[in-house]
Amino acid sequence: MSDPRLPDLHLSGVVLPAGEHRDLWVRDGRITFEPVPGAETVGAGGWLLPGLVDAHCHVGIGRGGVFVEDLAGLREQALAERAAGVLALRDCGSPVDTRALDDEPDLPRIVRAGRHIARTRRYLPGLGVEREPGDLVAEVRVQARRGDGWVKLVGDWIDRGVGDLAPEWPADVLAAAMAAAHEEGARVTAHTFGTDALPDLIRAGIDCIEHGTGLTEDLLAEMAARGTAVVPTLVNVENFPGFAEAGEKRFPTYASTMRRLYAGAGAVVRAAYEAGVPVFAGTDAGGGIEHGRIAEEVWALCQAGIPAEAALAGASWAAREWLGLRGIEEGAPADVVVYDADPRADLGTLARPVLTVLRGRVV
Repeated sequence: MSDPRLPDLHLSGVVLPAGEHRDLWVRDGRITFEPVPGAETVGAGGWLLPGLVDAHCHVGIGRGGVFVEDLAGLREQALAERAAGVLALRDCGSPVDTRALDDEPDLPRIVRAGRHIARTRRYLPGLGVEREPGDLVAEVRVQARRGDGWVKLVGDWIDRGVGDLAPEWPADVLAAAMAAAHEEGARVTAHTFGTDALPDLIRAGIDCIEHGTGLTEDLLAEMAARGTAVVPTLVNVENFPGFAEAGEKRFPTYASTMRRLYAGAGAVVRAAYEAGVPVFAGTDAGGGIEHGRIAEEVWALCQAGIPAEAALAGASWAAREWLGLRGIEEGAPADVVVYDADPRADLGTLARPVLTVLRGRVV
């Protein structure tokens, strides 16, 4: 029998990524291509896209790094993402317990990475858990069990003794930490801006690199061979000149590094795509970046040199598959965003969803 709490719906239009005009129905919150008598037609015509994904955000972190712990504040962040067509979030580290949002049927799904794991005094104060190398493996197991299949490391950060970005973890400890996470059934990702931390992270078997502005052609080739993904967060990279200016008085070498990384960020993204590295769209929303900016990130990926359809895939069907979420297919949960023009031809269309179906409901 049908769930009386969920309406039977009917939509039609060009279904992406296949590009075929189809009718689809929603019954009990799931997609079917078998007609459902009496279903309400809520969308006729347009382009139907699997719900967008922000593959790097931080729910629970507000302006200026203030932690948002009240349910209303958390909902506000999630609703900003939903308004942009984002129906799934990969939360790449948050000090706030956001599990209460899972009980809200009108909010995007959240795939969590627990809390950031960083060296002592080598990251933003209070944001992550601080551990020394001897404790990393145990903490990785803790965060793997708290998350939804991901663990987040801080791979590099400014080292005050060096005056520049520097790796946080020894190679042997990283290898043991990756093995522990994988034993727990979790994948591992890491924040990196510079280059020096990357070889050990990649060779240790990391599953994804966040930002990755220091990636080189050799490292990208190794990532492609291993299937290691990158989430460039170009919306956040736009802040690098400001980071450089803020740190220049105390750490001039760091400031120079950040400006160099900023100048080469687009070329790195283009090289990653050309090397065959999976590239996904994430905004780094939370703190200094407002939620709901996924359309800008997709546009930035395209401007860096990724074809429009590939950039779109990195924020929709390819990203969903990477996270273990289904697209527009028989029996899948009904997470669909409808546009009045083909977003492959005009990425600006992404900023203007005309209909959103989340978990089988029009929202």
